[in-house]
Amino acid sequence: MILTLDFKSDTPIYVQLRNAIVVAIGKGELQDGERLPTIRQLAQELGVNVMTVNKAYAILKNEGFLSIDRRHGAAVTRPDGGDAVYKEKLERELTLVISEAALKGIGRQEFQSLCSGIFAALAAGPQTLTE
Repeated sequence: MILTLDFKSDTPIYVQLRNAIVVAIGKGELQDGERLPTIRQLAQELGVNVMTVNKAYAILKNEGFLSIDRRHGAAVTRPDGGDAVYKEKLERELTLVISEAALKGIGRQEFQSLCSGIFAALAAGPQTLTE
């Protein structure tokens, strides 16, 4: 698994790690049931603290993207459909992103075109994304 982290970014490393794994699942680079490196292995591979990877894995488990078993380690899981809580979170995050885009001069058509392009790229991987 190849993950890229930006150590100069203001975004915490555990958040970058969480996001990179979610994107890899979304793109189909990580498949349902695929085993991930142990916390120690990944921390060593990335050159980060074990607690950083532990925190990212814990968040991913709570969000339904990973299952963790002490005997078998961490494995990718595809969460069930978006529930009401997730949809509320998505709406809040999209409101922020759309507001920022509008303030930077990106119109509705351009924004929707960008979104369509991203969906198309992701749909080429996993079969679960639809228009």
